[in-house]
Amino acid sequence: MTEQVVREAAAYAREHNIQHIVAASVTGASLAELCRHFAGKIVCVTHAYGYKFPGECEFPENLRLEYEAKGVKFVTAAHVLSGAERGISNVYKGMYPVEAIAQTLRMFGAGTKVAVECAVMALDAGCIPFGEKVVSLGGTGHGLDTALVLTPGYAQRVFSTRVHATICKPE
Repeated sequence: MTEQVVREAAAYAREHNIQHIVAASVTGASLAELCRHFAGKIVCVTHAYGYKFPGECEFPENLRLEYEAKGVKFVTAAHVLSGAERGISNVYKGMYPVEAIAQTLRMFGAGTKVAVECAVMALDAGCIPFGEKVVSLGGTGHGLDTALVLTPGYAQRVFSTRVHATICKPE
């Protein structure tokens, strides 16, 4: 599915003169596919350090260096739609406002939540320009399954994010 999502997203970006694609990637496999199909600016959002194992980043360092040399920008940070709030809910139980946003987006599919989250994170990190449409790709941690066209807002103004189109997503 990743290859099809990347092909459709890259074609849409080219046809609509969108300069940036943001993509989630845990292992680099999705990023490799994206680099084959899109010559524009790519931002890769990885899991944060410690996501799986304390002190470690799942994204291979050798691949990060390889893709950075090709001009890919990386964002490795706490996830904007979980991060510290998940730490609070894990201790005190219950659901808090940011988690409600994430769960609502998941109603459209996990990839929708990830695509929105990654675009906001890329904007917060200064890797994409403010106010421009981007194509953002998300999935489930086992490949990409969703491509959205959106204009992200900064995390502090997350509700200013606008989803303009769904290029593809699973049924």
